[in-house]
Amino acid sequence: MPIDVSRRRFLQNAGLGIGWLAAADLLAGEGGRAPQAATLPATAKRVISLFMQGGPSQVDTFDPKPLLRKLHGKHPPASFGNEDFQNGKFSEQVILGSAWQFAKQGQSGLEVSNMLPHTAKCADDLAVIRSCYHEGFTHSQAQFLINNGWPRIGRPSLGSWILYGLGSENQNLPGFVVLLEGGVRSGPAVYGQGFLPAAFQGTSFRPGRNPILNLQPSTGMSSEEQKDLLQTLKTFNQQHLDARNGDSELSARLSSYELAFRMQMAAPEATDISSESDATKKLYGLDDPVSADFGGRCLLARRLVERGVRFVQVWSGNGMNATDWDGHIDCDKNHAAKAAQTDKAVAGLLTDLKSRGLLEDTLVIWGGEFGRSPTSDGGQGGAAGRDHNPYGFSLWMAGGGVKGGQVIGGTDELGLRAVKDPVHLHDLHASILALLGLDHLKLTYPYNGRDFRLTDVGGKTDLVERLRKG
Repeated sequence: MPIDVSRRRFLQNAGLGIGWLAAADLLAGEGGRAPQAATLPATAKRVISLFMQGGPSQVDTFDPKPLLRKLHGKHPPASFGNEDFQNGKFSEQVILGSAWQFAKQGQSGLEVSNMLPHTAKCADDLAVIRSCYHEGFTHSQAQFLINNGWPRIGRPSLGSWILYGLGSENQNLPGFVVLLEGGVRSGPAVYGQGFLPAAFQGTSFRPGRNPILNLQPSTGMSSEEQKDLLQTLKTFNQQHLDARNGDSELSARLSSYELAFRMQMAAPEATDISSESDATKKLYGLDDPVSADFGGRCLLARRLVERGVRFVQVWSGNGMNATDWDGHIDCDKNHAAKAAQTDKAVAGLLTDLKSRGLLEDTLVIWGGEFGRSPTSDGGQGGAAGRDHNPYGFSLWMAGGGVKGGQVIGGTDELGLRAVKDPVHLHDLHASILALLGLDHLKLTYPYNGRDFRLTDVGGKTDLVERLRKG
């Protein structure tokens, strides 16, 4: 019988599905780890990325612009669109003032809108970067840029680079886990490993006690029988691997079977949030059907980092205009709905991490692929929406050695472009890596004749000192 057929049969009998290519056993040195990059002083050990798919409006959340309200309904000044405006290209656009009220919060006086009342209570933990920018205007481009540092498919994601540089702290769970609401506009490559060994791609967990398909062994099979099957399968795999010059995807698959075997005990326990107290569940909004889904995933994120998972990304929005933060039409209604789903859980996560002593070395990042325009898109008044804006938008960080209660950078008076201390996405990535002790210039991987890095040929770390000291 050909080896491929035997491997497939063993795979089926062992109860480990072919989808387990994503999972990997990151033992020391596995997959070409890059410990030489971990040369900077680290204040963060792990990351939780709260990704608001679609692009939340900076001028309605963390970047107040009083001038927008004064100019509401009027055409923007000529300087807004430069020559294009003077030529009439933007003649139908009008300024859209924010319907939300901003107020100073906490001891720091950080301004947050009343769209996010729960997050506002955590203002003293937040470092809001108001001057982020990149070059991607479409969702797919922008999601790849903010997650992969490149506007097209093919580059490793931030989580993959971090896992490659630091490895995992738990050998019974994947080091990089993705918790989705549904679809992703740019596809799974946005949390993929690109040209890194397949061991470093993100593993998507499903909700409930069975987060991974085909993880359970066949009915009636004992642990010893399963170990015997896996050992035989490992022999076949190793022969297959040796004949194929160490193919990284095959190597990752071989390792994944061993990890999957261990995860049969670890994953159900880690993902079972029923053991949490009622008070904790309420903290995350699990008592409200509106916020329960995102809240459950945020609570799961805390349980995963608590157990040594290096990078967890929690997505809000399922890639559809009506159900993510893409507020082209009636942006206020759109954002109010998404805030109701996420705000309590975000604040609950920060509060919970802090109470457990985890926020000190867990970096939490909140933001989307870009911001939104200060002009209307899709009507005026209550039905008015906002278009994409990658030229100047906000995100925040908390924990991981970051000093909260501060604002970094700024946009122009209308909230369109980053003008004060601009932070390009490469600077952002370089800073995130530096907080983890990774030098973005040394975190490289050879591919197609050159050494690639997350920050491509850019990236500055000037932001790091400001993030840590304020």
